[in-house]
Amino acid sequence: MKTVACIIQPHFSPFEFGIACEVFGLDRSDDGIPKLDFRVLTAEPGVVPSKMGFSVNVEHDLSFAHEADVVVVCPFPREMWDTVDERVIDAIRAADARGAWIVSECSGVFALAAAGVLDGRRATTHWMYAGELARRYPQIDVNPDVLFVHDDHIITSAGTAAGIDACLSLLRIELGAETTNRIARRMVVPPQRDGGQAQFIDRPIPYDADASLAPIATWAVGNLRDDLSVERLAAHAHMSPRTFARRFKAEYGATPAAWLTRQRLIQAQRMLERTDLAIEQIAEECGFGSAAVLRQNFARVLDTTPTAYRARFSCADEAEMSIA
Repeated sequence: MKTVACIIQPHFSPFEFGIACEVFGLDRSDDGIPKLDFRVLTAEPGVVPSKMGFSVNVEHDLSFAHEADVVVVCPFPREMWDTVDERVIDAIRAADARGAWIVSECSGVFALAAAGVLDGRRATTHWMYAGELARRYPQIDVNPDVLFVHDDHIITSAGTAAGIDACLSLLRIELGAETTNRIARRMVVPPQRDGGQAQFIDRPIPYDADASLAPIATWAVGNLRDDLSVERLAAHAHMSPRTFARRFKAEYGATPAAWLTRQRLIQAQRMLERTDLAIEQIAEECGFGSAAVLRQNFARVLDTTPTAYRARFSCADEAEMSIA
């Protein structure tokens, strides 16, 4: 992945546009992160109004989208969903035909749907728009409950900050966990939210900081090789297992088991990148128990094997870095 085209349309959403610019467009080469050729495109170059009362001057037409490795489609307003510019549709279809990554943020999915590239695929969007997406395009398998969906080379994300999670998930596939974690740290965002996490979290900001389960989550990440059953986590939190499981899902949008599996997988990715430990040993250190279980999770989430992942991203010959 070297080139990224970001398509905006009139009355685009500034926040999601900013996400694409921050994740793909910022030069972080001083931190050892590859610099991408990132360009903002529109069908008619010139002044493009946002929905917030200001405009941006876009120099490039859609030509670059026909060769870019990644095409990002930013959200655009409801009144345009039925009249997507044919040039935008052509660019999306061309990207799909050549197997380029296509990422839609929030209502940007309606441009992908209009282009027909989501027919027979799974997709998501902001929960407020999911019903309308399913009604307009019954051939799409719409999941309104998740942060983002990967279906082959197409990624669709839910609203607002879910675009960050979707973009970071793509970087993790293309650049590896360690590099993506460095980018997330620079952005001051968590790198570990999984696509299957619920869009709606009952209590995203705990009303009582002392009641938050963050200390338990931090402790769990530091003890991933142990048996971290709900019963043990609940005992550590001084709660009943039922209360703990309910509170955890309310705060983290996922069950304790699903959340722990994701943390273990991220730890395994980093160990494969940064160490030369055997696969079996990494599986034990991360709490998977066996190499077979580790391989199953790699295949399910990353569509690859631990061995193939290490071959692509290993940097164990460099100076050792902490993987804590």
